[in-house]
Amino acid sequence: RTERCGGRNEASDAGSAWLMAILGLGTDIVEIARIEAVIARSGERLARRVLSDNEWAIWKTHHQPVRFLAKRFAVKEAAAKAFGTGIRNGLAFNQFEVFNDELGKPRLRLWGEALKLAEKLGVVNMHVTLADERHYACATVIIES
Repeated sequence: RTERCGGRNEASDAGSAWLMAILGLGTDIVEIARIEAVIARSGERLARRVLSDNEWAIWKTHHQPVRFLAKRFAVKEAAAKAFGTGIRNGLAFNQFEVFNDELGKPRLRLWGEALKLAEKLGVVNMHVTLADERHYACATVIIES
């Protein structure tokens, strides 16, 4: 599987001038109780549809699985909005994978049709921010070329 993490190589970019352009911006907010209700109603089905294999492994043992899933859902919805497509035409939630870099910063890794779309659009970097409070999880994704 090929992947894209969205990030520049700081060492090789140092000293070289480059321009970036924002290709898309997406934001989403999720009511955590809604995710909890779906899980109560349909079990693991939503998590299986939304999470990548790596995220699924984390979710299965996470101390707050509902919050984990709500935040991942918000990031993936925000990413689909940033790409301007929504989840359709071959794109699936599990083609967007949220992971944390060595400093704990949330990042996006793309698979399948999401990766193909990013390459077609010339995406070179993706920025992710996510937050949650008592009742809500929210995320913003910026993609740039």
